[in-house]
Amino acid sequence: MYLSRIQINPVRRGGRKLLGSPQAMHAAVLAAFPQADEERGRVLWRVDRDGPRTWLYVVSGPEPDFAHVVEQAGWPTTQSTWAVRPYGALLGRLEAGQTWAFRLTANPTRTSGGKRYGHVTAAQQQEWLLSRAAGWGFAVRGGTGAPDVVVHDRRVDRFQRSGRTVTIAKATFDGLMTVADADALRSALAHGVGPAKGYGCGLLTLAPVTDQLSPR
Repeated sequence: MYLSRIQINPVRRGGRKLLGSPQAMHAAVLAAFPQADEERGRVLWRVDRDGPRTWLYVVSGPEPDFAHVVEQAGWPTTQSTWAVRPYGALLGRLEAGQTWAFRLTANPTRTSGGKRYGHVTAAQQQEWLLSRAAGWGFAVRGGTGAPDVVVHDRRVDRFQRSGRTVTIAKATFDGLMTVADADALRSALAHGVGPAKGYGCGLLTLAPVTDQLSPR
């Protein structure tokens, strides 16, 4: 598996197009792979906005080629703004009891009457994460009487697909976790969590606590 990081230039027309449309970004990400859908498997992506910098992170099975994204929406002459790294080393060294910093952008939802509805308050979104963390192989560490997680960049994306409006409520979670089940966590990291994985949700990344939240 591979973890890729590409810095997107929001000033360029191509950068604005990708950042303004989950569909356009989804198409650009999939264009990095020559394989057919069934051979390529699930590809996860997420956009991080850290201060003045905007990054696209991608987790994939096959090795990608993001030259087209860099050329159209990044800094083509600056090599340090993008990288593709093997992901297996990180996945392989996960063990129960370890502490990691994590980041997740997700689509927290609930189901009622056979329909899916997005959670819209920060409290609902945090509870969604806490109630599912065990199934994903980790526990959110507790601070002074409260879970050690911050919910931010809460927003609603709306776009047209097949003649109907698609609405996705997104939230980004930054926090500290303790690994409870290394195999379950490896599966969550490789395959994503929650719905709307094709539109920038579900990519969970880890970092050593001393490195804060820069994925490795």
